[in-house]
Formats: sequence, C-alpha cells, structure tokens
Amino acid sequence: MHPVPPSFVRVALMAASVAVLAGCQPTAPPPPAPKPAADTYAMADFARVPKFDAHVHANVEDRAFLDQARADGFELLSINVDYPDFPPIERQHAVALLLAKSEPARFHWAATFSMRGYGKPGWEPRTEAALDAALAEGARAVKLWKNIGMVERGADGRLIMLDDPGLAPLAEHLRAAGVPLIAHQGEPHNCWLPLEQMTTDNDREYFAHHPQYHMYLHPEMPGYEDLMAARDRFVAAHPQLPFVGAHMASLEYDVDRLGAFLDRFPQATVDLAARMGQVQYQSLRDRERVRNFFIRYQNRLLYGSDLTQDPDSDPAQFRAEAHAYWQSDWRYLATGETQRIDMLHADVPGLALPRAVIDKIYRANARRVFGLAAGRD
Repeated sequence: MHPVPPSFVRVALMAASVAVLAGCQPTAPPPPAPKPAADTYAMADFARVPKFDAHVHANVEDRAFLDQARADGFELLSINVDYPDFPPIERQHAVALLLAKSEPARFHWAATFSMRGYGKPGWEPRTEAALDAALAEGARAVKLWKNIGMVERGADGRLIMLDDPGLAPLAEHLRAAGVPLIAHQGEPHNCWLPLEQMTTDNDREYFAHHPQYHMYLHPEMPGYEDLMAARDRFVAAHPQLPFVGAHMASLEYDVDRLGAFLDRFPQATVDLAARMGQVQYQSLRDRERVRNFFIRYQNRLLYGSDLTQDPDSDPAQFRAEAHAYWQSDWRYLATGETQRIDMLHADVPGLALPRAVIDKIYRANARRVFGLAAGRD
C-alpha cells in the first residue's frame, strides 16, 4: 500500500469542512468493489488451489521452475520437443529424468522422437523401442511437433504430413500402450497473415523473429487448411488414440470451430498453451460466446502456458515472469477482474468461470488424460 501524502490529507479535511459549513452533505464514499460470486474463485485463491500446467518446457536442471510451481500450487508437464532452438532431445530427456526424480509428485514429462532416418529400414522399431524405454522411465505422453507438415521431407522431396502412412504404425503403437499423443500441427491462424494484420503482438513478434515459420512469406508451403485437414484425417484414422491438440489444436482464432473439432473427435482434448491472447481477442468482442465455450467443453480443455526455462535464463527473472504469467491467466479465466493485456492494447474483463469448471481445466482433466487420476499414480 502506498503512503498517503500529508498534503493530500490537509486538502481532504479542508474540503470536508467547507462542505459542512455550506450546509451540504459530504460526498458519500464509493461503494466497495463487488465480491466474487460464491461459485467463482478470486485472486486470493490463486496460490491455494491445486493446479496443473500441462504444457511447459523445463530445459535446464536448475530448480527455479519447480520452486515457483510449488509456491504457486502447480504440477507441471514438461514436454520434450524435437525443436532446433531447444537443447538436443537427449539433453531434454536427461533434465526431465533428474527433475522428475527430485519431485515426482509435482514434475511430470512427455517424451518425443526424432524424424532422422524416417522412411528408411529400422526407423520404426528403433523409435518405438526408444519411446517404450521412455514410458518405462515415467513419461506420461509423447509429443509430435510441427516439423511434421512444415519441415521434414521424404526421399521424394515432398513434405511429410501427419497422415503419412509411415506414421500410422507409431500411432497404433501408442494407442496399444494407452499413451496420449500431444500434437502441435501447423501454426496459429495469424501465421498466414501479414504481420500488420495479425491480431496479437505475441504472434507478430514470434513470426518477425522466425520468418521460416511465417507461412505468409512462403506460398510454396502447405496452406493452413491443408495442415488442418491432414491433422483431422490422422485423428479420424486413429479413433482410439488419446489425442491432445497442443495450442488449442491451432484453431485458437475461432472457439466455435474448435468446438466443432471437439464434437467430431470425442477422443481429443486441447491445451491452451500460448494462445490466451487469441481467446481474449474474441472475448473482447463477445464475452459470453467465449465463456459459454469454456463451460460447454469444460471436460476437454487443459490449462497450459508454454513457459520455457532455457539454459541461458536467469532463474530469479524466470520465476518472476512465470508467476506473473500464471497470475494473469488465472485472473482472466477464474475471476471477473479486468486487466490490461499489452499484446492486445486493451483492458480485458475476466470470464469468471465457475469453480467446478476451473477445477477441471486447471487440474482434473490433465490428471485424467495423463494417467495421474486417483488410483492410477
């Protein structure tokens, strides 16, 4: 709380005296801020409510991520990714094992695989064996990245799409093991727009610094609808495979279209990682439409942030940024408070979702999907 300057007190007292002497009633104090509804949470509940961030990347052995997660009441699912800006897959794997061993009830992880050698003899059994070993070590899921569909090419020079027949045996192997596949396919819809037409500053910044993934600059690459169609064909071909669409299944720009995806594929869930700005963009224009989406699909949504601690991160700064990020998302989803969202240059009211909905999105759904529900730990 900021101290009140003495000059302010003197001015206030003089103003009140003048009002009384003039025979007028002093101005009534403003009404107290409205209390949250009985069935919703407040910011004061943030740290005490158990939560689960189902999409983070802990790429360093430093415990800052775990320490902040403990302070803010989070379990974590750290997802290994075949991403050139991250440490090698083997290093990500080693870090995950170390952190999971140090705090197994809080830190969980997802394995991944390399496409190196895809299409050549031995790739399939070698990849399946490596994933089986990771699952035996405690991996809760397997991650498939956007390099499939946007980077990797077969011997014929064509891009390998998600519905490529060579990936079907791997999908069946995961289905038989009951392991969820977390798939990041494509990019946000903004990726196919010029920078000045994108709806959020975070997308503008990302694609300005990653032009290789800014598809507006690459008309020779598959279009947005091509990638979504390939993903949908894959999900339709494997109806018993637990499927997690990372980043709102790249349908973040339209909650109605995302709802149609979830209606079509009952085995699918989606995480919210790094797409809250696009959701807030929609709720600024129709808050009830977005709020109703979250309530209707409360069993199919997983809270995720995409927070990433890299080897060059300053631990103290990372903890502060993670805390602020998590609090901002909680304020938007769990409360009715308004906050400034810089990426939209706007003040955005929260959705004030019911407690039962928040408890599912923030924890129960992830524990169910990743096999951590009661009796399955």
